[in-house]
Amino acid sequence: MYDIKWIRDNSVVFDEARRRRGLEPLATHLLALDESRRAAIGKSQAAQERRNSASKEIGQAMAAKDSARAEALKAEVAELKAGLAAFEAEEKEATALLDKALAEIPNLPLEDVPFGKDENDNPELRQVGERPRFDFKPKEHFEIGESLGLMDFETATKLSGARFVVNKGALARLERALGAFMLDLHTGEHGYTEVNPPILVKDETMFGTAQLPKFREDQFSAVKELSLPPQIDQLGDEYDLGTKLTPLNAPVRKDTLWLIPTAEVPLTNLVRESILDEKELPIRVTACTPCFRAEAGSAGRDTRGMIRQHQFIKVELVSITTPENSLAEHERMLSCAEEVLKRLKLPYRIVTLCTGDMGFASQKTYDIEVWLPGQDRYREISSVSVCGDFQARRMNARYRPEGAKATRFVHTLNGSGVAVGRALVAVLENYQNEDGSVSIPEALWPYMGGLRKIEKAS
Repeated sequence: MYDIKWIRDNSVVFDEARRRRGLEPLATHLLALDESRRAAIGKSQAAQERRNSASKEIGQAMAAKDSARAEALKAEVAELKAGLAAFEAEEKEATALLDKALAEIPNLPLEDVPFGKDENDNPELRQVGERPRFDFKPKEHFEIGESLGLMDFETATKLSGARFVVNKGALARLERALGAFMLDLHTGEHGYTEVNPPILVKDETMFGTAQLPKFREDQFSAVKELSLPPQIDQLGDEYDLGTKLTPLNAPVRKDTLWLIPTAEVPLTNLVRESILDEKELPIRVTACTPCFRAEAGSAGRDTRGMIRQHQFIKVELVSITTPENSLAEHERMLSCAEEVLKRLKLPYRIVTLCTGDMGFASQKTYDIEVWLPGQDRYREISSVSVCGDFQARRMNARYRPEGAKATRFVHTLNGSGVAVGRALVAVLENYQNEDGSVSIPEALWPYMGGLRKIEKAS
């Protein structure tokens, strides 16, 4: 979220950065909204000052026994009081319009982010690892999982609809092993602290990391418990199942909570509305959680398999640091995510997202794409982003530099370390055997209870 003062002082830079993102200039419009807000504030302040002055003059007039002037001043004060309410309402509306406009502006790309329109313009930085060679035509993960009898999309559809899966037996254990392996690596070797955060969060938490308001349609919401007046118990026993067994026509209060689309949301918000000491930074936290996305814009894409699901598991990495260290932290975080794939001996490549493919809150993003032999292509398994102070401003998350009185906004970073479901997909496809079995990567052996290969039950 941008500071209107910064936009006023850097309007040309602001609009040029928007152009690189493929967006129209906006500074003139924003400054006009700010002028309206400032004018409303000016009118309110002038009226308040005159009201205070007139109130003092009333006392002076009464002391001088000038009743006519005193009455005139009282009438003026009453008129000013009525006008103040209108001015304050005008100021509130103007501020709300400006805040809404600022909240909908995406972060601006760093200067070294490559220009481009979409994913086809993302330059490749490097490829790592050797792609496996097969003496047979490799299958896609869902073909492997279904033939093993351990991946069930049909039952999941009966339970929940499309874009869900039921994994069973050794496949469910392999998925659990992947998450545990990643957490152990990041906490044991990379210096992250494991956190088990809530997966239901409030509006302001989603706003802080910029899932709201712009991406509301991509989120799943839930209704918090309803608060009902005591007298409802006396209203009879007719209930509406659609409102959690609430008596029909009874007054209720519904509080919306949001299912997290990624653990980035609660992890980053751990520092919301805080002032940290510089010596506390960097803060590095990780979590393995279920994640939920409506995938509203993905109709017709990856309709089979586990690549694009409404519910999935992901290990998330979040760093909170100083502005001076955020770019170095970005490179460090990328290496932490890469290490997962190196340990699993999965071939991958790194691409830099171009200006037209960046996320809303990102200043710069690297994508790690893992090789999937069944699809004969690389697919994203991790995005690692530096956000600057964009999220910190939305969360009001600050730190106090050592020896300074003034505070500064922290910088935030996030990345998948990595997506567990997609790692499962990659293991199935890269470690598949001609007989339909799947070998287990050596890094996961300690987590599999002695199992070295997943085979179809006889």
